[in-house]
Amino acid sequence: MAKEVVKKIKLQIQAGKATPAPPVGTVLGPAGINLQEFCTKFNDATREKMGDIVPCEITIYDDRSFDFVLKTPPAAFLIKKAAKLQKAGSKGANEVVATISKEDLQKIAETKMPDLNAYDIEAAMKIIEGTARNMGIAVKGVNDQELLAQAEEARKEEAERAKRDAELAELEAEAAEMAEASSVEVATVDEENKEAEAEETTEEAAE
Repeated sequence: MAKEVVKKIKLQIQAGKATPAPPVGTVLGPAGINLQEFCTKFNDATREKMGDIVPCEITIYDDRSFDFVLKTPPAAFLIKKAAKLQKAGSKGANEVVATISKEDLQKIAETKMPDLNAYDIEAAMKIIEGTARNMGIAVKGVNDQELLAQAEEARKEEAERAKRDAELAELEAEAAEMAEASSVEVATVDEENKEAEAEETTEEAAE
């Protein structure tokens, strides 16, 4: 009788370094499988990929047994690794933070090919190029000049926007000062007349 699948869990774990501690234990512990057994099998299967982050899909059965399938590392991880970056750019294509070679692009596309919706390596390279573009990483000889020009244009627009914001803040400050000055209490003619009448009345009463 075939075993019944009760759950499927996806994790991204550093190759060769799975342990029963969090996050692996936190996620898989409630599923009731043998954590040490999973970690040993995962580490054995990924030992040659040390340093990479490896996505893993674990299938858990009703008798608490399991099996798992390894996927290729995330494209963003491979791109940052090729670019020697810890963190991608925060402004996407509007800020080029690094450049990778066309050879790097092809190598990453070949690695990711099994998990991409691409029919050939050229299509896979286009997908990876788009991911890199969104991370602020250009491909030398492919789109580096285009992205550098786009980043420069974005920098100029940002400088203009900052200048306009500063001018607007200055105008608002001036308007606030004028409003504050106009709100200072000034005696009106009527008030001055009333004060004069009051003084005359006081003088008459004294006489």
